[in-house]
Amino acid sequence: MNVEGSIIRVGHSPDPDDAFMFHALTRGVIDTPGRTYEHVLLDIQTLNDHALAGTYEISAVSIHSYPQISDRYALMNCGASMGEGYGPMLIGNRELSLSEVDDLTIAIPGMGTSAYLALRLALGDVNVQVIPFDEILPRVKSGEFELGLIIHEGQLTWRDEGVFLILDLGVWWRDETGLPLPLGGNVIRRDLGLKMCQDLTEDVKNSIIHALDNPTEALEFAKLWGRGIDDETNRSFVKMYVNERTIDFGDDGRAAVRLFLSEGKKIGMVDPNFDIEGIEFIGCDE
Repeated sequence: MNVEGSIIRVGHSPDPDDAFMFHALTRGVIDTPGRTYEHVLLDIQTLNDHALAGTYEISAVSIHSYPQISDRYALMNCGASMGEGYGPMLIGNRELSLSEVDDLTIAIPGMGTSAYLALRLALGDVNVQVIPFDEILPRVKSGEFELGLIIHEGQLTWRDEGVFLILDLGVWWRDETGLPLPLGGNVIRRDLGLKMCQDLTEDVKNSIIHALDNPTEALEFAKLWGRGIDDETNRSFVKMYVNERTIDFGDDGRAAVRLFLSEGKKIGMVDPNFDIEGIEFIGCDE
């Protein structure tokens, strides 16, 4: 498929880290000859669902959902969201031990999210209810839910809301494996052809590098999507999930993806026929 001169649709989350990563492409401040980018902002579970249908040429997706879309999409070697000893958090509206969690319902941001897979790997079969990710923290705080699984900037703001940390899944995964926790990645549609996939991946990589090299404007842009967070929280959150790892998964990052999905196979949450060792990372020289 030839898309030279046409619009490339990029689906990503309306969050500071994705906004920072894609700032240069959004504002057209880097050269992308013959390629124009259109950004579609949706929550991660909705993006996972769209990827099943192959809606967008490029999309952010949950690593947990990748096996379901791997026939249509390849993973880019750039754009990773990985928790380096931090990650999605299980919070409660009161202090609870892990042994008390079994009989309670946990509000989660989606069944296809990596946060949910990590939760299941850590705690086994638990009772869950899916609600929009940005409603989880306030609805736990109000007492509607006793437990919630928070992602995005809630990982930094939860202390100010009077809730209690039950388990940080990024800490748990690091202690179990010694590896970063793979949460999200960028995928590119295979029917574009290998050469175009490589060119578009290079554009995304250059956008990430530009933001890291010129953070002031990118941080201001990112703050627009931070749901009222202050400058310091915005900067801290972006730094957590856009860094050298986002430019290149790295050997240990790619190993973490494979291990995460392998563990998911063991508990029946990843297709047993999915070829984990065969995962491609477009733009990687390995």
